Amino acid sequence: MSTRSADVVILGGGSGGYAAAIRSAELGRSVILIEENELGGTCLHQGCIPTKALLHSAEVADSARTASQFGVDVTFGGVDLEKVLSYKNTIVTRLHKGLQGLVDAYGITVVNGRGRLVGPNGVEVDGELITGGAVVLATGSSPKALPGISIGGRVVTSDQALVLPSVPDKAIILGGGVIGVEFASVWSSFGASVTIVEAMPRLVPNEDETISKYLERAFRRRKITAKTGVRVTEVTQDENAVSVTLDSGDVLDADVVLVAVGRGPNTASMGYEETGVMLDKGFAVTSDRLRTTVPNVFAVGDIVPGLQLAHRGFQQGIFVAEEIAGQRPDPIDETGIPRVTYSHPEVASVGMTETAAREKFGDKVETVTYDLAGNGKSQILKTSGAVKLVVAPTGVVVGVHMVGDRVGELIGEAQLLYNFQVDAAQAAKFVHAHPTQGEALGEALMAVAGKPLHVHV
Repeated sequence: MSTRSADVVILGGGSGGYAAAIRSAELGRSVILIEENELGGTCLHQGCIPTKALLHSAEVADSARTASQFGVDVTFGGVDLEKVLSYKNTIVTRLHKGLQGLVDAYGITVVNGRGRLVGPNGVEVDGELITGGAVVLATGSSPKALPGISIGGRVVTSDQALVLPSVPDKAIILGGGVIGVEFASVWSSFGASVTIVEAMPRLVPNEDETISKYLERAFRRRKITAKTGVRVTEVTQDENAVSVTLDSGDVLDADVVLVAVGRGPNTASMGYEETGVMLDKGFAVTSDRLRTTVPNVFAVGDIVPGLQLAHRGFQQGIFVAEEIAGQRPDPIDETGIPRVTYSHPEVASVGMTETAAREKFGDKVETVTYDLAGNGKSQILKTSGAVKLVVAPTGVVVGVHMVGDRVGELIGEAQLLYNFQVDAAQAAKFVHAHPTQGEALGEALMAVAGKPLHVHV
């Protein structure tokens, strides 16, 4: 068996893997990056980038439909999905080429093939042994299936949904989390009749309850049906349609069923457990420094329990590279990682929900919700929604939760409030440009500080 070695060997070239590779190279380490498919992983090829391209096309379609509200005469002629997919693919291709060039520029060796961990310092790829002083596991995730429901035909995952050749007339989405509501938003804007089925009592159940209610109202106005607190008992299909039976007794029919119940870690049959890496429900068990149960083997990204977000993967990849280099970076506060759902309207949050804050700090937690109806820029955009602040008894902002078109652009300031443990009364002194949606965050801070301006009290 041929062998080669590097200071750092990384298994997986997605967000976490390539971030670890680039940062390691910056720190003077030699790096071998192993990737079975294409650099960029799910985020670039089947996740963040392609879905947001579709969401932008959907936004343009909505703008064309509603242009007369803004005094602009436009005739909406429909959605040409072939051109939409071409637009999406162009973006992915351009970013992929840029990433390849970046990796080459750093002198990172890329090995194409399926790797398998064979020891605390070794990965085997197509009969070749690649060894490193440290090994980083970054093998990502795949769409989950539901027990008893076969993927195929008219039943698809998000991977297949991204390349459907036509817009379904009727779609059923199983799962009302981030992936589910984003595809519901896209397909509805493209003209489909959409029903979401969610087993939990509300959509985006990991978000603050107030925000879920705003999103559900917005979806009702868009005629997106949400059936919450129900489970699927059977899915059947034929050449013409697919049928979904719920435990409520309802039977729904559609052209396509999207199974969007989350993503599972890619850790099976990769030699992890055989080498001593402890797994829990398929996820790699790590310390707060992302070390696995095997010395010198680290894990990052979607295979580590927690938020399955590309920017979390980036940060963990950077952290691990610096840890390997002996820099002792600060552990990552998972609660301080910003979260954005790019539906119409958007949902953005960071920090603790009101429920979590009350569990930790008690009944003296303070909240304020500022409705975007009082925000000039939001009225110009014709969007509704809210900004909700959660404040600890000490006066520190411990949660920011937002819903409304474009509120994802406000998450930068919001995460600074949380991560720097900013006192709400102090933050209320910040001046926000007028008219901007950023003022909504400022108004919420002013209300908490006891000096509301454009708020009815």
